[in-house]
Amino acid sequence: MRWRLRTSVLEALLPQLCFQRHAHALRLFAVHQDAAAAGGAYGILEGRTGALVHPAMMGFLLGAQAYAAYLGWQWRRARTIPEEVAALKQSLPKASDDAAAPAPVLSAEQLATAAKVEELQAERKSILASGVRETHFNWGSLLLALGVAIGVEGPVNTYLRTGKLFPGPHLYAGAAIVVLWAAAAACVPQMQKGNDTARTAHIGLNGVNMLLFLWQVPTGLEIVAKVFQFTKWP
Repeated sequence: MRWRLRTSVLEALLPQLCFQRHAHALRLFAVHQDAAAAGGAYGILEGRTGALVHPAMMGFLLGAQAYAAYLGWQWRRARTIPEEVAALKQSLPKASDDAAAPAPVLSAEQLATAAKVEELQAERKSILASGVRETHFNWGSLLLALGVAIGVEGPVNTYLRTGKLFPGPHLYAGAAIVVLWAAAAACVPQMQKGNDTARTAHIGLNGVNMLLFLWQVPTGLEIVAKVFQFTKWP
């Protein structure tokens, strides 16, 4: 009789105990979510200062990408000038092996061509003297390392402040930009071996990246406006 009574009591209490257990677990989960999202636990990372790191650095990276593109164009120019010079020299009379032979008389058009050859050779010499190849490589490396870091930092900071991400054009474009940086950098080893296909791919990927970066600026400015609206210093 006592056993049946105890069993009946347990059967009556069991649903309530299970409900309380699940409710307690849900409360713990909710507390964890709040703590992981906001509430001052992360200090300055949740404030306006931390939120503005991403847009400020992205503005710098946009300028860095434009400068790296210019350096890359300069280096490509230095590599293609010899081809232009060779094509121009075909219209000029070949120099004689005999040092005593008189210099050939050039027409006005040939004189202009010879002057153009000298101009191109001087341009290439100036480009190479500036160390543009090494500078382009260094800025590209900085762009890749800092760009990936700041590209990841932005969504992480958003989650720290709000407890969620906001899927949309800005987030998707940012992810695509990071992928394009990595893909363009992956072409470099083959480029160093003289692979023209890799060079074309490198230029194309960076060109698309630059356009996507510029397209992303308006949405980024909208987010900055919301940061000033919903956050406080520091």
